[in-house]
Amino acid sequence: MAITQDLSGTAILIVATDGFEQSELMEPKTQLESAGADVTIASLSQEPIKGWDEKDWGDSVDVDMLIENVDPNEFDALVLPGGQINPDLLRVEDKVVTLVRDFAATGKPVAAICHAPWLLIEAGLVNGKQVTGYKSIRTDLTNAGANVEDSPVVVDGNIITSRCPDDLDAFCAQIAEMVYERLPAEA
Repeated sequence: MAITQDLSGTAILIVATDGFEQSELMEPKTQLESAGADVTIASLSQEPIKGWDEKDWGDSVDVDMLIENVDPNEFDALVLPGGQINPDLLRVEDKVVTLVRDFAATGKPVAAICHAPWLLIEAGLVNGKQVTGYKSIRTDLTNAGANVEDSPVVVDGNIITSRCPDDLDAFCAQIAEMVYERLPAEA
């Protein structure tokens, strides 16, 4: 399931830190850029961040901006890659939780995959929502008031969630569809 929409002129924000699941950052970045979106990576410091690739450290990725400098109004969607380490480190950072909450309040798509729904829990965004996530965090989601589905991609309002790297094509396609639907109609 490839992205079919032209996302030229859109800006997508990916928030991550060391220990992001390699494929869950790189695949959305690649697919969204291929569709014409400008993708920005924000993190806790300007240093490159290192991915986790299945069973060992993966590649490093350059950081474009600091989280505290992000203005949600400058972006069309927020993507939160998973991995176990990355969202666990980010969810204890008040500036990250505030950014996720503020971004969600704009009504723009907020997409979280794998363990990244932990950030949605911390931001108070899952209570009463239909969501999914990696199997080991489903009890956390339920305890936070979410209705958990075992589906490749689940959408509730502006929240998009997916389970694991196997769901990346559906995850990316859903992000693209929601961003495209929000584009102004051409005159």
